Amino acid sequence: MKNKFSLIAITVASMLSLSQGALAVDEYNVSSGLTAAGAPLGLHGIDPVAFVSLGNRIGGTAKFTAVHEGAAYYFASQDNLDAFKANPTNYLPQNGGFCTFGVSKGKKFDGDPKYAALVDGKLYVFLNEEIFALFQKDRSGTITQAAKNWPTIEHIAASEL
Repeated sequence: MKNKFSLIAITVASMLSLSQGALAVDEYNVSSGLTAAGAPLGLHGIDPVAFVSLGNRIGGTAKFTAVHEGAAYYFASQDNLDAFKANPTNYLPQNGGFCTFGVSKGKKFDGDPKYAALVDGKLYVFLNEEIFALFQKDRSGTITQAAKNWPTIEHIAASEL
């Protein structure tokens, strides 16, 4: 009986360690804590609809929250929340919200909406001012390379790249 219990405990522990590894795969750039909606916050709390529609970095509020594929997004209004729910892909930052320049190099760096560009109606975010300046030197090349790299790194944890 003791051996059977030990075998069960080892099996459960192994399964938990495997499932935690699967949960660590970060396909969206999110905060480390959870929102009241039970999911980590994406886009640093900036309203993605306001950003894409108006080009304006407006902070959202927990009152208007949508969870999309495990990431919570805040909105400044019910109208923006409704627009997002109707078609999230129109408003989500590219490359899971990770720094587009980093993705072009095969890495997943934080994407800070303070350093962002709207290109052809799509939102791209960057790590910092210096990286954003590098992006400005070759916008189309960086976007093209990031689009090529993203499918190969999307399901890999940032710490493993």
